[in-house]
This record gives sequence, structure tokens and C-alpha cells, in this order.
Amino acid sequence: MKFKGEISLITVALIWGSGFVATDLALGNLTATGVMAIRFVIAAIFIGALFGRRIRLALDSLTIRRGIFLGIFLNLSFLAQTIGLVFTTPSKNAFLTAVNVIIVPFIATLFARGSHKVERSGVLGALLAIVGIGLISFNLDGSVNIGDLLTLLCAVGFAFHIYFTGDFVRRGSDAIALTMLQLSTAAVLSLAAVGIESLFGLGQVKESASVSPTVSILAAVYLGLLSTGVAFLLQTVAQQWTTQTRAAILMSTESVFGTLMSALILHEQLTLRAIIGSAIVFAAILVAELGAVRQAQPGPDLVLDSDPD
Repeated sequence: MKFKGEISLITVALIWGSGFVATDLALGNLTATGVMAIRFVIAAIFIGALFGRRIRLALDSLTIRRGIFLGIFLNLSFLAQTIGLVFTTPSKNAFLTAVNVIIVPFIATLFARGSHKVERSGVLGALLAIVGIGLISFNLDGSVNIGDLLTLLCAVGFAFHIYFTGDFVRRGSDAIALTMLQLSTAAVLSLAAVGIESLFGLGQVKESASVSPTVSILAAVYLGLLSTGVAFLLQTVAQQWTTQTRAAILMSTESVFGTLMSALILHEQLTLRAIIGSAIVFAAILVAELGAVRQAQPGPDLVLDSDPD
């Protein structure tokens, strides 16, 4: 299938979009670190149970170091995002997270070796996407809150995660082993954070009266199985078949799916700006994909810098 990477990443975005709603429900009775511990432990067990033998055969010192490196980025990014959701809405959290699409091309320019080419169409798509994100993310008076700032910080972490995930799998690391290692690292860090939080009486929940403890636990389990286990495995494998910049743009549609699901399930009000912003994000994807089709045709490649180093 010619566009199997793109189709897989759109599926990831759809699952992640639903994850913003699930996280909001989980935070009704659980702290941010509690939600993360549940999701990463379940995801690591899930991947280990499915691919344990393959993972053992694929492990080597380089893959282990890369997996731990990605796991640290993953944990810190999700921690910022999840705490941010305590103070902001799921739809706003979703769109601010998608700011990573504008960061990935510049990370690629800084870190990519000579064999990597940053497409003009990808950068243009990222710039267009950030316009759409801005329409829905910020108030007319320019105000932001701590939840928004933490979510922007998580976007930076996710941008690095997207770039290095693609880089590592392209340079020979087994995608499934890499997924298992980073999830396990994030699980250990999250459990340690829960212990520290309990010891010092830290942590904060949204304390939503409309969400029962059972719903919060089920939402956290959903995050572990689908939003983390299935989605991150699919992302890591799919990034073998597309560029980091295009992957970031495609996965930015999680913000659109998150907003739509927040409106349908949590009854958040969709504004005209939100609808226009969503349309611009999809236009950004079209720009990037049309550019990829043109570059696949015979002829010289258009790149920002033929020697990024």
C-alpha cells in the first residue's frame, strides 16, 4: 500500500483524539501521575505480552539506550500535557499539543544528517497548520493560563520525540522493541512520581462531580490499551514509511478529532473559530501530501538545505 504510513498515522491521530476526552474523565478522580502510571504500566504489559520473544531477540545496548532516551521524553511530555489538562479544556489541550508540527521541521534541520531532506511542502504545511491551531488556542485578548503553558511545553517534548523516533527506526532499531523500552521507561518514571507524590501529599484532580471513580479507572485503562499501547506501536512502525515532518502534520489532526469528540461526548461548545481552525489544519495536511506526491515524481528534489549539518 503506497500510503500505508500516512493511513496508519491518521489512525493514530484518531485514537489520540479520543484520548483527550478519556484523560479528562480519568482526571475527575485521579491525579496526573496516577493516570500516567496506569496508562504506561498497562501499555508496557500489553506490548510485552504480544511481542515478548521478538523484543528479547531484538534487544542490544544501542536499542536499549535509544528506548530509555525516548521514554524520558515521552514521560516528561505526557506529564506536562496531563497536568496542563487539569487547568484547561480538552479541546484547547489538543490544539496546543499540536504545536509540535511547527517545531519538528526545525529539529530535523538541526539534527538530520546529510541523507535527510526537509521538504519545502512539509514546512509550508506546518506553518499553515500552526495558523489553524492559533485560531482555536488563544483568546482574543491574548491571555493564556498555566495549563496552556504546560501544554505548549509538552508540544516541544513531543516534537523531539517524533523526530528521534523516526531517526532511530530508520537507523536500524527494531520498532517494537523501541516501543516496549520507551513505554517501560515511562512506566517506571511514572510509578516513581506517584510514590513521591504520595509521600509529600502532592497532586491535584479536577474533582468533577459528574465523573464516578469507576469511569475514571475505565478511562485510564482505555488510555493504557489504545491511546498508549496500540497507538504508540502503530506510530513507531508507521514512521518507517514517512518523513518526520509529514508524520508531525498528520498526527496534528489529533487536535481536530479531540475537539470534535470533546463536543460530542463532553458537550464542549464549538465556536466558529474552532471550525475554521480545524479546516486550516486539514488544508495543511493537503499541502504537505501534494508536495510529497510531486517529489515522488522524476526530477530534482526541493529541499530547504541539501546539507543540514
